[in-house]
Amino acid sequence: MGFLNGQRRLLWQGAFVLSLAGILSKILSAVYRVPFQNIVGDVGFYIFQQVYPMIGISVLLATSGFPVIISKLLNDHGADSRGKILRVSMLFVSGVGLVFFLLLFIGAASIAGLMGDPELAQVIRAVSFSYLLLPFVSLFRGYFQGSEQMLPTAFSQIGEQFFRVAAILILTWWLVKNGYSLYDAGAGAAFGSLVGGLTAFFILAAFWVKRKRNRAVHHAGVETKTIVKQLCLYTVTICAASLMLILIQLVDALNLYSLLAGQGMDELQAKHTKGVYDRGQPLLQLGTVFAASIATALVPSLSKARKQEEIKAAQEKIQSSIKMSLVIGTGAAVGLICILEPVNVMLFKNSEGTAALQMFSISIFFASLALTITAVLQGLGDTFFPAVSVFSGFLLKAVFNFMLIPSLGISGAALATVAAFAAVAGLNLLQLKRKGLIKLSEYRISGILISAFIMAAVLSFWLYAFETVLPHESRWLSAAESLSAVFIGGAVFLYSILKLRVFSEKELELVPFGSKLLTFKRERGGGNDS
Repeated sequence: MGFLNGQRRLLWQGAFVLSLAGILSKILSAVYRVPFQNIVGDVGFYIFQQVYPMIGISVLLATSGFPVIISKLLNDHGADSRGKILRVSMLFVSGVGLVFFLLLFIGAASIAGLMGDPELAQVIRAVSFSYLLLPFVSLFRGYFQGSEQMLPTAFSQIGEQFFRVAAILILTWWLVKNGYSLYDAGAGAAFGSLVGGLTAFFILAAFWVKRKRNRAVHHAGVETKTIVKQLCLYTVTICAASLMLILIQLVDALNLYSLLAGQGMDELQAKHTKGVYDRGQPLLQLGTVFAASIATALVPSLSKARKQEEIKAAQEKIQSSIKMSLVIGTGAAVGLICILEPVNVMLFKNSEGTAALQMFSISIFFASLALTITAVLQGLGDTFFPAVSVFSGFLLKAVFNFMLIPSLGISGAALATVAAFAAVAGLNLLQLKRKGLIKLSEYRISGILISAFIMAAVLSFWLYAFETVLPHESRWLSAAESLSAVFIGGAVFLYSILKLRVFSEKELELVPFGSKLLTFKRERGGGNDS
């Protein structure tokens, strides 16, 4: 029982550290979009978002792709193999980074042509340099996460995002002010993201130097051929699964603009419309931050529990993680749908695309669930199936884009995104159920749905009352309306979740601030349960 309790608490402590870092990073990522969009407009936003998936692939490979692979290899093999695993991994990831760099730098014109906008070539070339840092950042994070030390990753994520945002905004503002084109500004913003990668490198290097002084690194153990074979396998499987959000976004970057322009829409209007649709991406990132953070901490923890045959520990981690993902995903999706119009005005100055973005917000629920279950399957040693489900979702998104965008525009793209994430989540859920590791009756889904309904009803009343008393078209009043609605909706949803006993007392004890929630629940007559 000591291992069970200790490991479960370690999971949630690590998840909390990464969740906090992820929340701060995503807030920065969302916040910078506001002044960035104000500086460059929706067309400039379109330009940056066209190449953002390429930036995102680099960031995610260095955050939840290769670090997860390296940490898994370190956990799967003995201490004597650490030195060799790190050396071989460094060479392997360096090769991958170099291939991506050359592909984007040399093939920029071809990729821009595929997107239907040849002027994007210079922006794509600016993105390519971020891949040169990929092996160094990945190696450091993989080593620390494999040792279940989440602080280096957390600090590096926060520092990386802070300096990336600062560099992007400063460079963009300077370029626009001095009369450069929006494409030049986009290239400057893309190159500015390299500053964030350099920041992460220096932070992790400082932790690495300190770590090296304290422990010797062994250089024997597993064969090089075995390491390379596993690296190749996991690159296709684990990395593909970790890139789910970006790959779905990449489909829109490749064909949404060309499909809009191909239906007779003016090119400038098509770029503007794509920029409006891209407002949903930071909202999706914010809505799935908890699931992504849990996934990062869950894989090595479940791998260790499985290796030591702690079946009960693994099952309880699975149930707690999926239930938390269901609750957060449902609350975030329903809440955002209710308040999307004032949020749209608050962040982007007008309410354009609200209906499409409300539809897009549904994907927060399915994406959160898909991310969590993917991490569960990876932690249990099933790395192939999650990759298959992601590729299935990727293909479904591409097909639905071609089917729906010509008739429905960006609403069709939003519907295709929801369908793609729902497919990934559904396939992964079926795989987990096939393994006999979950029972839907244990997740108290009715309580979650009732809580969401109550929150939606309260939010609808609050928005109606606010706009009746203070009818407005003001951005500042929209901000007051949105932020007050977030507070009210969150409080109502949390109270309902506790009142309906969605979480047992045992589960509440494991989550950050769970003891305070448990005290609140008991004071309100929530009763005892296990």
